[in-house]
Amino acid sequence: MSHDTLRRPVKTAPAPDPDRTAPRRRHWSRRANPLAGAGSVIWLAVVIVPVYAMISASLTHQSEALGHNALKPPSHPTLDNYDTVLHNGFGHLLWNTALVAAAVVVIVLALCVPLSYVAVRTRSVWSGAAFRLFLLGVAIPAQAVVVPLYLMITKLNLYDSLLAIILPTAAFAMPVSVLILTGTLRDISEDLYEAMGLDGASTTRMLFQLVIPLAKGGISTVVVYAALQAWNGLLFPLIFTQSDGPRVLTLGLFNYVSEFGVNIPALLASVVLSGVPIFVVYLVARRALVGGLMGVGGK
Repeated sequence: MSHDTLRRPVKTAPAPDPDRTAPRRRHWSRRANPLAGAGSVIWLAVVIVPVYAMISASLTHQSEALGHNALKPPSHPTLDNYDTVLHNGFGHLLWNTALVAAAVVVIVLALCVPLSYVAVRTRSVWSGAAFRLFLLGVAIPAQAVVVPLYLMITKLNLYDSLLAIILPTAAFAMPVSVLILTGTLRDISEDLYEAMGLDGASTTRMLFQLVIPLAKGGISTVVVYAALQAWNGLLFPLIFTQSDGPRVLTLGLFNYVSEFGVNIPALLASVVLSGVPIFVVYLVARRALVGGLMGVGGK
């Protein structure tokens, strides 16, 4: 080999440009989607227009309610309807409804979280069969079993009490709650269970220190769902209660209906006030609720 060949500089390949070699990220947010935007606007109008009409009608006088255009702002807005609702036992109705909703949520969580944990962690045939049998409750409407429930409530001497509303409402909220929680618990990695098992953790410790903290999304979804079932329930309060003592908000709307007519503005004012608490609960738990519904609560 000659000296010229040894002295000749070796050509090296140019360093790759990181901007060119790096995979290009697609900026989905910059791509316009007129069809999705138009659909969102239509859906927003479907939701907002009835709410606006309800609030607008609740601010009108009773004499103007029947001839009032729902989309037109009231010419002489008034808060007398809200004053009528607040002085017509609304606090008592709200307290009873809050008690029913809180009790239903506690019962559903106390039973559904351990049940879902067992259904996910137990690999036996009997566990799967029991889980599928439990989910049959999703296909059973409350109207189909209201007569047997009425007989059970009367035999237990629970008629015309808040327990007569709480127990059936919790029972019918449990199948969907178990379905949501099992989907959330299946997202928890098996490695986490094995790691805690190597540390000597018991089943109860895994439930409280691993499962519940990682299942906040599903649990929040179940809380909102069970609370909505209790808050908006009408069938069980209507059938299983009679006096004013255990009356809830859905039955309180009948206070503005008589044989001579309906106080429409006061009725709508009561609906507006009834929806405020559950709307606040949704605002607080909306992120966890969306995460639980998307099935990523355990990640």
